[in-house]
Amino acid sequence: MELEKGTLNLAFQDVEDDKKVEDSSTTAEPGEKVVADSPMESPELVEEYTEIKPYAGMPKEVLLLYSSQACYRVPREILFWLTVACTLVLVALTITVVALSPRCLSWWQVSPIYQVYPRSFKDSDGDGVGDLKGIQEKLGHFEYLSIKSVCVAPFYRSPMTDFGYDVEDFRSIDPLFGTMQDFEDLLAEMHKLGLKLIMDFIPNHTSDKHRWFNLSRIRDPHYEDYYIWADCNATGPKPNNWVSVFGNSSWTYDGVRGQCYLHQFLQEQPDLNLRNPHVRQEMLDIISFWLDKGVDGFRIGAVKHLLEATHLRDEPQVDPNERPESVTSEWDLHHDYTTTQLGLHDLLRGWRALMDVYSQEPGRYRLMVTESYDDQEVDKTMMYYGTPLVKESDFPFNFYLMDLPRNTSGLWLKHLVHLWMGNMPSGLWPNWLLGNHDKPRMASAAGQRYVRVINMLLLTLPGTPSTYYGEEIGMENINVTQSQIQDPAGRHNMSAGRDPQRSPMQWSSAVNAGFNNRTNMTWLPVHPDYSRVNVEVQKQDEGSILSQYRLLNTLRQLELPLKRGWFCYVHADNNVFSYIRELDGLDHAFLLVLNFGQESAATDLSSVGELPEQLNVLMSTNRTNDGNVVHKSQILTEAGEGLMIRFSAHARFNTNHPGQCYVSEKACYLSVMDILYTC
Repeated sequence: MELEKGTLNLAFQDVEDDKKVEDSSTTAEPGEKVVADSPMESPELVEEYTEIKPYAGMPKEVLLLYSSQACYRVPREILFWLTVACTLVLVALTITVVALSPRCLSWWQVSPIYQVYPRSFKDSDGDGVGDLKGIQEKLGHFEYLSIKSVCVAPFYRSPMTDFGYDVEDFRSIDPLFGTMQDFEDLLAEMHKLGLKLIMDFIPNHTSDKHRWFNLSRIRDPHYEDYYIWADCNATGPKPNNWVSVFGNSSWTYDGVRGQCYLHQFLQEQPDLNLRNPHVRQEMLDIISFWLDKGVDGFRIGAVKHLLEATHLRDEPQVDPNERPESVTSEWDLHHDYTTTQLGLHDLLRGWRALMDVYSQEPGRYRLMVTESYDDQEVDKTMMYYGTPLVKESDFPFNFYLMDLPRNTSGLWLKHLVHLWMGNMPSGLWPNWLLGNHDKPRMASAAGQRYVRVINMLLLTLPGTPSTYYGEEIGMENINVTQSQIQDPAGRHNMSAGRDPQRSPMQWSSAVNAGFNNRTNMTWLPVHPDYSRVNVEVQKQDEGSILSQYRLLNTLRQLELPLKRGWFCYVHADNNVFSYIRELDGLDHAFLLVLNFGQESAATDLSSVGELPEQLNVLMSTNRTNDGNVVHKSQILTEAGEGLMIRFSAHARFNTNHPGQCYVSEKACYLSVMDILYTC
C-alpha cells in the first residue's frame, strides 16, 4: 500500500522514488550498514515518523511509536487512576448515604387518610344514595386537597340493617353502590391518579342472611360451628348476662336450630366463631380476594370483639348491687369475657403476615389499621402495634381526641395528646382522628368557632391525620326527626342515633348541595346551611376553612419538621396548648400556639430560651393576623384561634428537654448535601 495515497500528511509519504532498498537476503559484510526487512524498520522511515505529530485517525504504527513516550504515558496513567479513585469514592459515598439515610416514609404516612361514607358522599344515579361511581366522579377533590389515601366504609352485599356492617357476601358489591366492574374502574382510576384505597373489613360477624349462617342453622357438618351457639329455649333464661353494644341481651334464640346464637351488635349480626380453623381460613381467603383485586389496605373493625371466652360465664357488673334483670347496657358490665381475649393478637398477626406477602411487590405496601376504642385502658390499644419482634397493625385508630368537647381547654387537650404519645411504643407511628360516622361531628360537638384550630391541630401533630368527609369544610350535624331516623341505634335510643353525622356531602349551592343533581331524593336530609358551607363556595375564598385545610396539608407534606420532625410540648394552660415541631440540622422550626379555651389569652414563652425574641406568624386561623410580628413574652390569641409561627434558631429545643419531646424515627438534616441522615 502506498502511503502517499493513504494519507494527506505529507510527512507520512514514502521516501524519494529513486531510493532503493537492497534485497533483504543480502548478507551484510562486516562494517556494512544493515538495511531493514520492513520499511517500518528502516532508519530513514523511523526518522520520518519521529517528525510526525499525533493526529486523529493515526495508523497503528504511529500510535505505537508515541504510546511509549513518557509525556503521553504518564498523563494517561494519572487519568486512569484518578478515574478509578473517583469511582471508588462515589461508590463509597453512595453506600454511606444509603446506610445512613433514614427509612423513607410510606404512602400512608405522608398523607392524611380521608374517610368516605359511601351512602353520603356522591350519588351518581339519582336514587338518593351515594355510590362507587359517585366517589369516582369526585376524585379530583382528593387531588385538590393533596390527599393520597382514601378509606371507604363497607360496600359489600348487605341487607343494610346496619348499613353495610351486616355483610351478606364478602366477595360481592351491593347493587345499591354499583357493580364489581364499578369497583374495579374506581380502583384503576385511583391508582392512575396515585391514590390509595383502604377498605373496611368486618371479620367479627356477618348478616343473618349470609349463606354460612343459614347452613349453620341447619347444622351442616362443615358450617355447624361457624358461629357461637349455646343451649337455651325461646322462653327460658339466656346462656349468660352478656349485653350487646346496641343494648339488651347478646343472645337470640333461633327456632330452626333450637339454640341461641351470640351477637355483640344487632341480632341480625351473628358473631363468627373465629376459634374455628375453617372460619380463620375463610377470613384469610377474603383478605386475599381483595388484595388480588389491588386494594391497598384494610381498616379492620371491632377487633376487640373478635373472640369471646369459651366458658360463657356471667360478666361482673359495674354496680354489684344492681338487680341483674335491669342490666341492659354495655356500660353496666365489665367486659372481661367478651373483649380482648387470649388469642386475639395471634389472629391479627396472621392477617398481618398475609398482607406482608403482598407488600413484597415494589411500591405496593399494604396497610393494616385496627379499630378498637378501649377508653382509659390505653395499654390495651397500644398492644395492636405488636411487639419489637412481631408486627401487627401499622397503627390502631386513635379515638382519644374525640373526647375534646368534654372540656375545651389547653390542659385537657394536652392530656388527650399525651395519653397517646406517652404510651405509644418508642419509634412507632402515631395517628389522630376527630370524627367518624359513629360520633357527632366536631363542629357541632365542640362548636363552630373551634373548627379551624382543630384542623390546624390535626395537620400539625406528628403522625397520620384522619379526616372524616365534610370536616374540611366545617360540616355540622343535621337534626333528624323521629320519622327520618334510618340508623338502627337511633331507633333503639334516639339520642344514640348516628344519622346526624351522616348527612350528604355538601358540594355546591345547587339542589341537594350537589350530592344528587338528578332527582330530588336524598337518603338523609341535607343540612340547611349548605348554600354557604360547601366545597364550591369555599374554593373561591382564600380564608375559608377549606382553603386553610388545603394550605395546612400542603405545608405538612413539604416541611420536614412537620412531616417527620420532633414534637415537643412547650406550654399548656386553661386556654392555650403550644408545641414545637423541629428537625435537627435544619435552620428553621415551627411553633404552634392553639387557643382551645373560652377566652382570649396572652401566652408568655419568655422562659423558652430556644425561641427568638421576635416571632413571625406564618399563618393564623384568623387571616387578619397572618404575617404579624409577635414577642414571645406576649403571644395574643383569640378563643378558637391557632397560630403557626415559623422561626429560625441555632439551638434545638429537644436536646435540652428530652422528657417533653417525641419522635418516631430520629433523623438529621445535612444542609451541605441537602439530605437526611440517621443521627
